[in-house]
Amino acid sequence: MTSPLLQIIILLILSLLFQSPASKSATPTRIQLPHPPRTALSVTDFGAIGDGIHYDTEAIQSTINSCPTSPPIKTCHVSFPPGIYLTATIHLKSNVVLNIQEGATLLGGTKLEDYPKEFNRWYVVLAENVRDVGITGGGIVDGQGLKFVKRFNERKNVMVSWNSTGACLGDECRPRLVGFIGCTNVKVWNVLLSEPAYWCLHIVQCRNTYISDISIYGDFNSPNNDGIDIEDSNNTLITRCHIDTGDDAICPKTYTGPLYNLTATDCWIRTKSSAIKLGSASWFEFKGLVFDNISIVDSHRGLGLQIRDGGNSFFHSFMTKTTSVYKFFIYRNVLIGLLGNVSDVTFSNINISTRYYDPSWWGRAEPIYVTTCPRHSCSKEGSISNLQFINITAKSENGVFLSGSKGGLLSNMRFINMNLTYSRWTDYTGGLVDYRPGCQGLVNHSAAGIIMEHIEGFEIENVNMRWSDYQNELWDNPLDFRPSTVNNISLRNFHSALYKQMK
Repeated sequence: MTSPLLQIIILLILSLLFQSPASKSATPTRIQLPHPPRTALSVTDFGAIGDGIHYDTEAIQSTINSCPTSPPIKTCHVSFPPGIYLTATIHLKSNVVLNIQEGATLLGGTKLEDYPKEFNRWYVVLAENVRDVGITGGGIVDGQGLKFVKRFNERKNVMVSWNSTGACLGDECRPRLVGFIGCTNVKVWNVLLSEPAYWCLHIVQCRNTYISDISIYGDFNSPNNDGIDIEDSNNTLITRCHIDTGDDAICPKTYTGPLYNLTATDCWIRTKSSAIKLGSASWFEFKGLVFDNISIVDSHRGLGLQIRDGGNSFFHSFMTKTTSVYKFFIYRNVLIGLLGNVSDVTFSNINISTRYYDPSWWGRAEPIYVTTCPRHSCSKEGSISNLQFINITAKSENGVFLSGSKGGLLSNMRFINMNLTYSRWTDYTGGLVDYRPGCQGLVNHSAAGIIMEHIEGFEIENVNMRWSDYQNELWDNPLDFRPSTVNNISLRNFHSALYKQMK
């Protein structure tokens, strides 16, 4: 009689001998490693009513605070079912994503007490010094901007300012809509940001920001309701966005540090100000920016750079008020000339339509506007170099304006494959160039195809310029410049011609 061990060995051998061919060739089973689980919490389970009348702030914040923070939880989705959720400022924490569902609106309060004491923290949604945060869901974040209009005016609305309370200074004391400050890994997608009272989406000192498939709507007559303001932030991607607002649509700025690696693609923009504007806050360097495949419609200005700041008063202020480590970096930037300079920026595959609006708005219908000049007597403007415009088509009521300054030259610029058409279709008065903010203000100047000042190195290749036969506009010449301030211009395959408008 065989032993039990021997019986087991015999059975194993027999199973291998009689194994079917199909089973021999079968693909081995893959081992799936578990993904970190995702938690979803609903604000209604924490007491949110969603009637648009009663404040749901406490319930929303309790939901956020209840999100687990310890591993293995990776992301906590705070869900808003259909409804209108009135709220004061809510604060995000790390690994939290607001999931505002279709049919749901997060509604910002309109009272001063709805917001923190410090005016620079006035946001409906605020994330500070956290990581892996975002907003999505297909719903709406609404700032009730029209309730901050003191007097409606088709030229430009007069807005409420909370400066009378002493909370802040100036006439722009209103809450922003959404702010991410000092955050890492920010994602905002599939959401409508509507009616901000002031700036809409504010990205400050952040790293790795992804903004996609969002719509931004601000009242077309309200000032300061910028679409996306990117401030002192690095590694930012903006794609497939629809922005329709009164003030600047996409606006990179530098206040306390440089801005590197910003890409914006596949966007549609309409604004009474600049569709894309670098500045005017420009204390530190801008470098490595790309804007591609963008449609700009009926805007006051297309592509703009307003470089107004630099060393001097800012440098002195920070050297006396900041820590020794930060002083070192500022001093280093001063020594190597990084403060306020712009370099390596490309605009490509862009269609532009610009027209005149009331001159109380900055802009004079320029499709392209590149300027440097000191904001005031204590400022030192930066310079702009390695700026490219490739495959640009524009129809506008005014020409291109390229104005450097003695202390801030424009150098190594390129216009490649461009079609510029100049015509008139509004009744606003032309014949002005706009240096604002600061500098010379509005200055009388007849229209020209490209006005140039203080440029060192400008290459124009495959550029077609067409002019309407509009009798009331003095189209003086295609290229307007003084050789004493403009040097090293290269023209290759440049054409300029008159055309008759269809009636």
